[in-house]
Amino acid sequence: MRFGIGFDIHPLVSGRKLVLGGMEIPFDRGLDGWSDADVLTHAIIDALLGAAAMGDIGMHFPPGKAEYKNISSLKLLTEIKKKLTAAGWQINNIDATVIAEKPHLREYIDTMRERLSRTLDLPLAQVSVKASTANQVGPLGQEEAIATMAIASIEKIN
Repeated sequence: MRFGIGFDIHPLVSGRKLVLGGMEIPFDRGLDGWSDADVLTHAIIDALLGAAAMGDIGMHFPPGKAEYKNISSLKLLTEIKKKLTAAGWQINNIDATVIAEKPHLREYIDTMRERLSRTLDLPLAQVSVKASTANQVGPLGQEEAIATMAIASIEKIN
């Protein structure tokens, strides 16, 4: 069994949709980035790639490439799952914490978990998503950005 850690942070900006865990969250700003800037899914991708020692999200999906402009990060997660399976890895579980002062995410967590679980073909009980604030400290606490930390466990397929 192996474990990987992922982290991602993007600034909040006007004129973008806020997408977390593959779902659009109603909010007056969204996350800036080349893809849909879904920090939750990006951190999970990096955790999975780290566990398998297969690089990071930027190596597999370089920013600036036209085919990834505004792409759904769930599509990227699907590709990473295929790459892990091809390399002989099975995903055991995911645990992620989204850090955002606002918007409050509690009412969206279950849907995010369902979308991630479906994308990864994992039972819902093996996908954990939590939300926390930064207690008004730093750029996260001042509502300038949203970040996510994630851990994933994988094991070799027999």
